[in-house]
Amino acid sequence: MQIEKDTFKTVLKPSNEVLFKEKKSKFYGYVFPIKTEEAVKPIIENLRKKHHTANHVCYAWQLGTENISYRTNDDGEPNNSAGMPIYGQIKSFDVTNILVAVVRIFGGTKLGVGGLISAYRNSAELALQEAEIVEQILTNTYEVSFDYKEMNKVMRIIKQHQLQIESQKMEMRCSIQFSVRKKDSKKIEAIFKTNHELKMKKIST
Repeated sequence: MQIEKDTFKTVLKPSNEVLFKEKKSKFYGYVFPIKTEEAVKPIIENLRKKHHTANHVCYAWQLGTENISYRTNDDGEPNNSAGMPIYGQIKSFDVTNILVAVVRIFGGTKLGVGGLISAYRNSAELALQEAEIVEQILTNTYEVSFDYKEMNKVMRIIKQHQLQIESQKMEMRCSIQFSVRKKDSKKIEAIFKTNHELKMKKIST
């Protein structure tokens, strides 16, 4: 029986700048954590300001853990000579929610398509090696609502299964939001459903 994977690898902070040189061209590599596609544009604009003499700022990003989305950008380099080699390293390192950018400052000697592919791939690889890659756990968030008299029962379940309380409201009618590892979600759902006086709903995944 296949166990459902409920972890993913990503970065939590930008990497240090790395530099790869090829025939006097300089390739500066960077890794950034991102949560949305909209986060990409301002990061790239900042890199253009930082390297105002740069000829190209090429990049690739990936978002998601189940429904993956990604994009590559050659920024004027020959088709698929920059963005795709960078994205290949994102896949090779098996990371997501991440942007990898490589800034090129031309050194006067053309590298050819093969040389560009190699240079952008190596720059992305160095940047990802420099980055602090961490493993994150996928969780689902639920809300359980119940009468105050059921408090002990609910807290016993939460404690027994080491559920992470996110928020709680204690009145005559109480509610608690908690998160649970994705692979344990079905088991926890079943436990709460057997207690009909407890009303549970999924908030987010």
